[in-house]
Amino acid sequence: MIVGHYGAGKTNFAVNLAVDLAGEGHEVAVVDLDVVNPYFRASEQRKALEENGVRLIAPVFSEAGTSLDVPSLTGAIAPAIQSVNDDAYVIIDAGGDDVGATALGRFAPFVKQREYAMLYVANRFRNLVQDPEDALENLREIEMASHLQATAIANNSHLKDATTAETVESGREYALKLSDIMGLPLVCTTVPQNVDVPDFEGRYNVKALVRTPWE
Repeated sequence: MIVGHYGAGKTNFAVNLAVDLAGEGHEVAVVDLDVVNPYFRASEQRKALEENGVRLIAPVFSEAGTSLDVPSLTGAIAPAIQSVNDDAYVIIDAGGDDVGATALGRFAPFVKQREYAMLYVANRFRNLVQDPEDALENLREIEMASHLQATAIANNSHLKDATTAETVESGREYALKLSDIMGLPLVCTTVPQNVDVPDFEGRYNVKALVRTPWE
């Protein structure tokens, strides 16, 4: 499960993770659970996902490929979660903040029946969570709304096309502070494919698969 603050880059992280897992030979499904924000959802990446062998489980009214909808959750979500095993992954892309995580709470009983990871995607350059204490409050609200506990932090601190090596290093310092105050392990730090930085433990190279309509 991928959770975090609005605009932290959850969907791009989720899509990259899904494509990479599928590339390793795993069966992968992505559940678009963002029924709050009509933009930047996993549903908009249907072509990229399906071309890489990833199954997309989308809100009912997003099937036509439009963001101008009133999405409702499909009945395929619970069975997908129950099908999880060592070779079959389900990646749930939740909406931002506690409002977006509320939909996730509906499926908490099914999630708890399986081994799961709930990754808090952190981006130090997003408003309202630049202070680690504010990010901790944001996480606690998400946990309460989802009825689930976060298991790790995924550092996705970036400035889109303006990201530099210094941006990445600054984000790592922030993420380590988050790890300390949240009591959660830092499992990775994303690095855009066009940014040249020395290698480090936990580096996760990502592509900009999710972009705004005007990019």
